[in-house]
Amino acid sequence: MPRVASLFLPHLAIERLRRVERMRGTAPLAAPPDAGPQPRFADPIDDDPGACSVPRGGGWRPGARWARDGAINGRPSQTDIEALPAHQRPTMREMGRRSEHAEHPFKAMPSDEGCGGACLSTLSWAALWGKPTVLVLRTGQRDVITAACPVALDLGLRPGMVVAHARALVADLDVKDAEPDADSALLDRLALHAARHWTPTASVSGENGLWLDLTGTTHLFGGERRFCRRLLAFLKRLGFTARIAIAGTPGAAHALARFGDSDVVLLEAGQEAQAMADLPLAALRLEPEALASAARFGLERIADLYPMPRAPLARRLGLKTVERLDQARGLVAEPIMPVVATEAPIVTRHLLEPIGTPESITQVISDLVDDLVVMLLERGIGARMVLLTAVRVDGEPQRLEVGASRATRDARHLKRMFGLRLAQLEPGLGIETMHLAVPYHEPLGAEAIGALLETSRKGHDLAPLVDQMTARAGEAALFRLSSHESDVPERATMRITPLKTPTGWPSWKRPVRLLRRPELLTNVVALMPDHPPRRFTWRRQDYRVVAGDGPERIHGEWWRTGREKWATRDYFRVEAEGGQRFWLFRRGDGVDADTGDLSWHMHGLFG
Repeated sequence: MPRVASLFLPHLAIERLRRVERMRGTAPLAAPPDAGPQPRFADPIDDDPGACSVPRGGGWRPGARWARDGAINGRPSQTDIEALPAHQRPTMREMGRRSEHAEHPFKAMPSDEGCGGACLSTLSWAALWGKPTVLVLRTGQRDVITAACPVALDLGLRPGMVVAHARALVADLDVKDAEPDADSALLDRLALHAARHWTPTASVSGENGLWLDLTGTTHLFGGERRFCRRLLAFLKRLGFTARIAIAGTPGAAHALARFGDSDVVLLEAGQEAQAMADLPLAALRLEPEALASAARFGLERIADLYPMPRAPLARRLGLKTVERLDQARGLVAEPIMPVVATEAPIVTRHLLEPIGTPESITQVISDLVDDLVVMLLERGIGARMVLLTAVRVDGEPQRLEVGASRATRDARHLKRMFGLRLAQLEPGLGIETMHLAVPYHEPLGAEAIGALLETSRKGHDLAPLVDQMTARAGEAALFRLSSHESDVPERATMRITPLKTPTGWPSWKRPVRLLRRPELLTNVVALMPDHPPRRFTWRRQDYRVVAGDGPERIHGEWWRTGREKWATRDYFRVEAEGGQRFWLFRRGDGVDADTGDLSWHMHGLFG
């Protein structure tokens, strides 16, 4: 069942301008509505505590809030503190007899139904702006209003009105230039954010809205209603007023978000026609000519179009009106073209004649790489993976990809990488088209020229060498070992990429070679419970221990399996008569049978 959400920001241009001015520190400051006289701190109470350090006259006692009932020893009351601006309030002290009590560490978080404070919807626009504000755009020889704040709308100003007429109606009107390109850029950024965090299918709808395809995604946010509350709270924190509607079709969601009677509208599938019946015809996104024709025929609501025959309706209001009506009711599909975060760089060569020799294929790849490097340089990015697609005469594509351990746009290096894997390409009867694309890339800026000089102290870049060795031996052949957060030795290491720096090695001694799995020892002679073994047999060879150190006790990870809840290991470093040094352990602590079966195992070798 498709579910489409329409997000509408009615005051996007005005609120974006307000946000920019607030970030720059140039926003006009106005007194909040109904602001009374500033409160005065109460006079200090002379309680004469005497020898006791606890004041008595003010009703304060140890452990109570010092500002609950009034000022004490010159301190303001809680009411006075709350009246101050946030930057003038005294800091809270958590220590001392006269400090505030600390908040509970597990205190419930505020609900996501609201912003938890004074939101944009609860504050007066007059308090935010000080006077009515409109945005204007030059159209021919006239300045036309494109957006107006709610205060200006209440005074009768509307988009499309000439500025001279608006100034005649409102004397203290604040006129600012509109920035439609900045508004469109903000919508594009919001659509990209939605595609990355909310749903993979998001698109800009109109001037002040977005379409979100929520089919199969709202359960990740706790349901549709909770998703809407979280989305509106997110926009309120950014300073934007928003409305949202979720329906089975994009047209119905678009109409209910802009002309509905609530900020959040959740419409069940199949009820689109009934829900839109009382909405005006402008909710169907009709052309101005169609709206003017509908007004001449006395058609005002969408319900007026339902009983009309299709042919007369298309003849009077246009075929687009019938299409919009069918799309809103779900009779005709309306696809949503999702935004794409970035467009992958790609270059193409269409050959006049098919090629199949290694020399000709190498020459075309070389030309493609040169063109691709220019494109990467213009975008300021480097390739992490380059995909070559060679389309043969029979239509069968041959794919060849090379990876880079570090972002690069070195043409010589890329050509060498493709040359190492050219044997994997099967031209067949010939190749007629070749594409070179970069599926994965990273930002790559300029590099200091000192790093390229032989006298530079900076070490040589190992990335080209690593890439060539990976192309010859395979991706799994080259790696480094790094530590992993685990006390169990066989789980304490992990593989990382060759160019990544290992971190977090333990300070205690560990063997150079660690066996993949601990191997069982036989014929072990040891004094229980805290002494290393005197002799043991490993891999059919007897060893006599001359020195040993330990034990080092390691407990099992109880959160993984129930078998490791009480499991322990006692590790010892021992040296045999021949000079060999081993790292072995005993299962169990030698006292409690639940900790292990007292078997001995070899786990590593030193040297």
